[in-house]
Amino acid sequence: GVVLTISTNSLLNWVKKKHAVDEDTRTEEIADGILGLIGNTPLMRIKSLSEATGCEILAKVEFLNPGGSLKDRAALNIIKKAEEQGLISPNSGCTIFEGTSGSTGISIAIISRAKGYNAWIIMPDDQAEEKYQLLEKLGATVEKVRPASIIDKQQFVNLAKSRAELFGKRQGVQQDVDKDFEIINLQNSIDNSRKAGFFADQFENVSNAEAHYCGTGPEIFRQTSGKIDAFVAGAGTGGTISGISRYLKPLIPSLKVFLVDPPGSGLYNKIKYNIMYSPYEAEGTRRRHQADTIVEGVGLNRMTENFSTAYRLIDDAIRVSDEEAVAMARYLVQEEGLFVGSSSAINCVGCVRVARQLGPGKRIVTILCDSGQRVCL
Repeated sequence: GVVLTISTNSLLNWVKKKHAVDEDTRTEEIADGILGLIGNTPLMRIKSLSEATGCEILAKVEFLNPGGSLKDRAALNIIKKAEEQGLISPNSGCTIFEGTSGSTGISIAIISRAKGYNAWIIMPDDQAEEKYQLLEKLGATVEKVRPASIIDKQQFVNLAKSRAELFGKRQGVQQDVDKDFEIINLQNSIDNSRKAGFFADQFENVSNAEAHYCGTGPEIFRQTSGKIDAFVAGAGTGGTISGISRYLKPLIPSLKVFLVDPPGSGLYNKIKYNIMYSPYEAEGTRRRHQADTIVEGVGLNRMTENFSTAYRLIDDAIRVSDEEAVAMARYLVQEEGLFVGSSSAINCVGCVRVARQLGPGKRIVTILCDSGQRVCL
């Protein structure tokens, strides 16, 4: 026989050559703090829906952002732009105010904590209790208010704006409610002349849509090599669908964009008929929820600045009922082990509808906005 002898040194040399890494191409993949984890989320194939429809249904998994939702992107960009404009500066006593149904507030609370700001979040008092609890654990001041129309000065968004304006005044302020005293006390407890109150204004601040134009859209294009037939998403502020559509449409002229809308929202009719109207808004019947919907975070009855930037790029709209949203959420848990929130569930219902409309063989992309851990369906 033949005896093959390999010395220890020879073996080590072989291993080193086999696994040698060019020092010039080696890169370290280390995120710079929690803010470095925002964005670059994976795109996953939802196998059960793809097999059922004959289309490839892909979902951008935005609940893997550190704040648990796609709102991290908008919140970070809004705060960055405010810093660039000299409106706020870290570790100087500045407070970020926002009116939100929850997810944006959570994102602002996390980013504020990481960057050295205070967060003051004003919310309707009919949201999932888990949202309030998480915000408080993140150190944010949480103010719950009764649901009201946008024309009411005490509506949660309007109140956030007025709170931010009040925060910038130290002397001669007429305090007429307890919260006003609390704001002044918070400001006076911080001995720094650079402190300011900043209203994030997620609905009208186009830094929201810009975050998706510069981030989410390019990521989707890269992850799919630009091969997409349809993009499906709901709209709350309108920043996500607007920013992504503005980026993808010029690069993929054949792309079809579909808005998904819950009961009680007027956006469906705006896209279908160019009229912002819901049948639930008949004279004298308008309420906080025109329909008793369980869907949170999407649907609106006014044109926001973010939605206005690109709503004409949306090709069609789909109305999704609560029953369909609940059924989809449960289906995804059973078939995929995927636990999503209501806004993600209606996006997936929209994908199935679009797949049936376009026919087999198409590639459809949507957004998994957040998980179901904040509100169970």
